[in-house]
Amino acid sequence: MTGSDAAPTRIDTSRPHPARVYDWWLGGKDNYPVDEELARRILAVDGTVVRGARANRRFMHRAVRAAAEAGIRQFLDIGTGIPTEPNLHQVAQDVDPAAKVVYADNDPIVLRHAEALLHGTAEGLTTYVHADVRDPGTILRLAGESLDFKQPVALSLVALTHYLSDDPAGDDVYGLLERYVAGLAPGSYLILSQVTPDLSPEAIEKAAEHFRRSGTPFYPRSLAEFSRFFDGLELLGPGVIPVSGWRPGPEDVAAQAEGIVPVYAGVARTS
Repeated sequence: MTGSDAAPTRIDTSRPHPARVYDWWLGGKDNYPVDEELARRILAVDGTVVRGARANRRFMHRAVRAAAEAGIRQFLDIGTGIPTEPNLHQVAQDVDPAAKVVYADNDPIVLRHAEALLHGTAEGLTTYVHADVRDPGTILRLAGESLDFKQPVALSLVALTHYLSDDPAGDDVYGLLERYVAGLAPGSYLILSQVTPDLSPEAIEKAAEHFRRSGTPFYPRSLAEFSRFFDGLELLGPGVIPVSGWRPGPEDVAAQAEGIVPVYAGVARTS
């Protein structure tokens, strides 16, 4: 297990945290009343969030398996969230038990559960770094203690970019992604999903307002804005598409009958 030198141990239960809100939507128990309160308020105005959270998890499983079956043996997952089985390392190591996986997140509760739950295969490697997505230098440095960045890596930021602004004076999400991709070897993969206002504008705006009032910035993006993350990369088929339609399995096909999921997804390869 790897961690930053200043990894905090105190869990702030006075404010909701996206990872714990997401855990509640997935039916998890690793959240607090303040997280459940926000999760319920958002669900009341946006009835898609529970199936959206589940669709995101299934997309992550499919995208990671696609990367692993294409020969990728190293994975860096940023914005890990609270472990929910099967997690990324279980999918990757099911394809190749020797796969190496590094998780990164900045929430102390994720750190606590990572230490307890992220056990991979004996042949492979599964570890965790406690760091913020806004600090690519630290994440890449710490991940580099376990991964060889001279070889291809699958980088995943699933359901994370909508918490980051595109303001160059703020989060500069496009600049952040460019810095991460610049650290990857040719043949690496970028796996992304992002909430969009395109498919359910009124509900998404209400949900975003609840996030903002709780102290969590939230930035849904259009198809063009999301597609920009993949500029200069080779998009894998079927391209940028609503999340349930990205190489769907039987469960995804069945889930699409429940209604829309206002989330875009895409996977691209570096050259």
